[in-house]
Amino acid sequence: MSKLNIQEGSPLQAHLPAGHVSEKWDNYKAGIKVVNPANKRKYTVLVIGTGLAGASAAASLAEMGYNVKAFCISDSPRRAHSIAAQGGINAAKNYQNDGDSIWRLFYDTVKGGDFRARESNVYRLAQVSVSIIDQCVAQGVPFAREYGGMLSNRSFGGAQVSRTFYAAGQTGQQLLLGAYGAMMRQVDAGKVQLFTYREMLDLVVVDGVAQGVVMRNLKTGELESYAGDAVLLCTGGYGNVYFLSTNAMNSNATAAWRCHKRGAYFANPCFTQIHPTCIPVSGDYQSKLTLMSESLRNDGRVWVPKKAGDKRPPEQIPEDERDYYLERRYPSFGNLVPRDVASRNAKAVCDEGRGVGESGLAVYLDFAESIQRLGLKTVEDRYNNLFEMYERITGENPYKVPMRIYPAVHYTMGGLWVDYNLMTTIPGLFALGEANFSDHGANRLGASALMQGLADGYFVVPYTIGDYLAGKAPVKAEAAKGEAFTQVRGEIQGQIDKLLSIKGTRTVMELYRELGLKMWDYVGMSRTEEGLKKVLQEIPKLREEFWNNVRIPGDADGWNKNLEFASRVADFLELGELMALDALYREESCGGHFREEYQTEEGEAQRNDEAYSYAAAWEYTGNFAQPVLHKEPLEFENVKPSQRSYK
Repeated sequence: MSKLNIQEGSPLQAHLPAGHVSEKWDNYKAGIKVVNPANKRKYTVLVIGTGLAGASAAASLAEMGYNVKAFCISDSPRRAHSIAAQGGINAAKNYQNDGDSIWRLFYDTVKGGDFRARESNVYRLAQVSVSIIDQCVAQGVPFAREYGGMLSNRSFGGAQVSRTFYAAGQTGQQLLLGAYGAMMRQVDAGKVQLFTYREMLDLVVVDGVAQGVVMRNLKTGELESYAGDAVLLCTGGYGNVYFLSTNAMNSNATAAWRCHKRGAYFANPCFTQIHPTCIPVSGDYQSKLTLMSESLRNDGRVWVPKKAGDKRPPEQIPEDERDYYLERRYPSFGNLVPRDVASRNAKAVCDEGRGVGESGLAVYLDFAESIQRLGLKTVEDRYNNLFEMYERITGENPYKVPMRIYPAVHYTMGGLWVDYNLMTTIPGLFALGEANFSDHGANRLGASALMQGLADGYFVVPYTIGDYLAGKAPVKAEAAKGEAFTQVRGEIQGQIDKLLSIKGTRTVMELYRELGLKMWDYVGMSRTEEGLKKVLQEIPKLREEFWNNVRIPGDADGWNKNLEFASRVADFLELGELMALDALYREESCGGHFREEYQTEEGEAQRNDEAYSYAAAWEYTGNFAQPVLHKEPLEFENVKPSQRSYK
């Protein structure tokens, strides 16, 4: 696409082990270098973020003997956004004896990602998934159980087997408490130092190698330097670039984006996930959206009126005047199609004028048939806390009237590019969980986020970091007082001073909301060449407006939420441009990236495997409009790419 004048760099190598995909991880572990137990205590690992990926990694590495410094943006790791993942965690245990296996989980994940993920990483994820459940049960995670005592399973979208383990509607919370408890045990043992109210504002790179970070103490405003032998970025995704999303307000992209500007390539930024099961927008001044778990689609039936403009209450619409459109279009998977498919279909029926509610931007999720079939008690046991949350927010009782749901920004499949070791293009900088790009391709299957976060932290990085550190001279703590750290702190202070000096007329949230609306309209559920080109002209103008007309009250000494958000929005204004550029360059539809120009006659995503079967990893050049594109070819030796069908 020379018309975009994008310079292409050298191809990327993922450093994959030899052997069949089912043998790669075992071959890798057999051939790596390891650190002597007596030497582990000489190394310091900096873990940024203490959600599932961060807490599990900190606990595991400290248990092995490394010194760990863990940094949390809130007052406690228990507030990590991992807590919001309600529905469950996938694992190929085959407890239901319904044909599940490591291979089937691998296949479903590659297919669910529309063949845009790296096979070897996905297979490893499926392999270690079975160990995650055992680990969490040993920690006391209260998974739901069948009458006989066996762990219970539900179905989730994109699969025809029941492989999702759950703890009522609070699975993320319970898994996080397990990882948190394991980490706090190491805090008590003196192997983990936990720093709360810290936000990473930059990475320090010395001679091309990650050597530490600069954090801002959110309580005092002080900039703090920390040196380490490796940095683990476990800071989640960048969904809040859209302003309204299911993410917590503290979730942001600053740590990952600042690492990108220091040399870490950013992969597939346009691959964002729209979750189909969210409570619809209710006003212009909402700060976030509320996710209703995908598990509800096990027993809830999605429908809209057959006739456009039908505004009758749902109980007044007869069965033969309802369109259960997912069951009609996808008889094999029905309401459990993957998230991208369910979201696009919800948008399509609303675009036809068949949406429900005052705005017309909602569809029904109806439990009447399940309550009649299973009984009220069974439905209450499965979903009570979710139903209670819905009623508190909307004032409607979902036991009596259908829920109203609509798609919303949820998860980001893109992230920092990592190789098989989970190491970025900066040696010593690792990215775990949602912060990396590696496992989900163009669409994440439900219940796989918790799986990846814990897999990376408990079972992958403990091996790969040892291979990196073995033979490497430990970094001394005094390095944090060196010239490189002083220079980075000075650059950060310069940006803070500049932000506070602007004294414009617009608030941070005004400008942030405007960016989010542009991203949703043009880089949201569907994208077009015309819209992407338009937003690529508008984002730089908005960024200029931000840097010339934002007003941030207060100062940098102590709590200042406006300053915190201003720093994050400044990064979103840069990241948003790369997302739009990536979406424009990828002239195909795949998974969550739906270009309207590229669809089948039936309205499904139409890939272009010949031209775009690669991971797009972007290198920062200092010019946001002219990054360098590096490609990692995706080779499918075990799963043949085909037109994804859930019919």
